[in-house]
Amino acid sequence: MDLGYVIRLIVAGVIPVLFAITLHEVAHGWVANKLGDSTAKMLGRLTINPLKHIDPIGTVALPLGMLLMSMLTTGQPFAFGWAKPIPVNTRNLKQPRRDMAIVAMAGPASNFLMAVFWVIMIPVFVALIPDANIADGFVTMAQIGLVFNLVLGVLNLLPIPPLDGGRVLAGLVPRNMADLLDKVEPYGFPILIVLLLLGVLDKIIGPIIGTLYQLLTSII
Repeated sequence: MDLGYVIRLIVAGVIPVLFAITLHEVAHGWVANKLGDSTAKMLGRLTINPLKHIDPIGTVALPLGMLLMSMLTTGQPFAFGWAKPIPVNTRNLKQPRRDMAIVAMAGPASNFLMAVFWVIMIPVFVALIPDANIADGFVTMAQIGLVFNLVLGVLNLLPIPPLDGGRVLAGLVPRNMADLLDKVEPYGFPILIVLLLLGVLDKIIGPIIGTLYQLLTSII
């Protein structure tokens, strides 16, 4: 493993990774506020200041650990993470099940929008930065932002609670099935980790991420 290369990836990835995770949570809170629940706003969480959203494990330790582990095992950088969840009081929502599904969908939607932003920035950096080495660093940052947001967006759409996809599914299925999903929620992250360790997770989301990556990069 090239330690210098890993350090360059970490430095280039700090900004896009922090904002991918931060804006994901802000999107949840912003939509919840629009639908009647101002809890996140009252707690000062509707801000792009990453310090308000950083989770020591999900925002720092896990992404760094996954990056190092993936570089050691496959040689290809891979990571995902999360911020402190935005609090939502469903009692303030007019139609709790439907509105929570909309709130949940806002997170992945923000990541896909950020993926589009970063892919647009690649040719912009190349055109506006005359120094090739500096331009290459910014392009690397944009590529990390593109890939990380695609990973975060697609991963969160998996119908496994407490991922956003699980909450969206809970808002669409009959009440008895939604109650069953609620019972599964405490086991959601262990299930996710097992799928990751078994290599199943990559087989599920890898082709989707690859297709979206090819689609977005084809526009530049």
